[in-house]
Amino acid sequence: SGDPPDHPLRPRRLRPRCIRDSTQPVPAIEAGEPHLDLTATRSTLRKVPMKILITGGAGYIGSTVGSACEEAGHEVVVLDDLSAGRREFVRDRTFYEGDIADQDLLDRVFSENQIDAVVHCAAKIIVPESVDEPLTYYGNNVGKTVALLKGMERNGVHRILFSSSASIYATDEEFKVTEESALDPGSPYATTKFMVEFILRDAAHASDLKALSLRYFNPIGSDPKLRTGQQIEHPTHVLGKMIDAWMEGSTFTVTGVDWPTRDGSGIRDYIHVWDLARAHVAALEHLDEVTTDDPYQVFNIGTGSGVTVKELVKAFEEGTGKSLNVVYGPPRPGDVAGAYTVSRRAKDLLGWSAELTQADGIRDAIAWLPERKKILGY
Repeated sequence: SGDPPDHPLRPRRLRPRCIRDSTQPVPAIEAGEPHLDLTATRSTLRKVPMKILITGGAGYIGSTVGSACEEAGHEVVVLDDLSAGRREFVRDRTFYEGDIADQDLLDRVFSENQIDAVVHCAAKIIVPESVDEPLTYYGNNVGKTVALLKGMERNGVHRILFSSSASIYATDEEFKVTEESALDPGSPYATTKFMVEFILRDAAHASDLKALSLRYFNPIGSDPKLRTGQQIEHPTHVLGKMIDAWMEGSTFTVTGVDWPTRDGSGIRDYIHVWDLARAHVAALEHLDEVTTDDPYQVFNIGTGSGVTVKELVKAFEEGTGKSLNVVYGPPRPGDVAGAYTVSRRAKDLLGWSAELTQADGIRDAIAWLPERKKILGY
């Protein structure tokens, strides 16, 4: 017997339920467009300090989210296996080293701490690697998330914020997406995010769980106070590769020049990692409010501005005053043309919008390098 027609994995191009029974598209960000009036719905904002468990909290994004939470008055507990994260990024936070699927460890974490919400950042994230090792990615990103949810349920923790990805969107002719846009993940990595979103939706509708998925676009930069930043010495993301080429005097390869964009290179929505971290705080503080009608919600977290790789190269050269030795090559396995958000849903429901610029991200990524040397030794 087959699955029902609306099974989330068939067909793959589908539109997620962001708001129960909503048939109206999310308003676009362009000037003059109407937007939601939510001024009368903010009565359940959680302003009291919370204790937040961050899985993957020793990584680039998780540690920055931790700093933003603490600056907002919340307490942070970190769970990380240090497979990619760094102990130095934990600083003086309560720390548990281990696997998010370890049920005994989860019971210990939840029994020793009154956790109000979980921010789930732990995941494998390298797209080409996911193409080569799909089962590793499904087992780690999907299977272990299910284990985490079981541990949360058993210990009475009913709020979760999930680090999802804009890579789950289908290609749009204009590369503009809202939370209602069609989904069609282009790599095993993206598919793991896609699958976890539907697991969270179904779990929330079947239990007391309240879940938000934040669909990140492309984080750049570092903590502006330079407490943390990109911990990988030779990152695989585009800005990291530019910095390597700039420092080493080597070539920078634009991977893919035949995409149907304005200059043939991929298009992205580059968001400063501190703005991304602030979005997590806003989502945590508004979680109870925005899940009143439906316990599962999704939000795009981006700047609303599409920048091609070639345009980022130009901005990098302007910021550093030095030209890069640019060459052109084919797309990497799993690469897609890209997208940027035109939704103002995060602004209307969470009161959040990006404040820092692409130039800020380039500046802070470069400023982080000597601090990384001091903190991490490379």
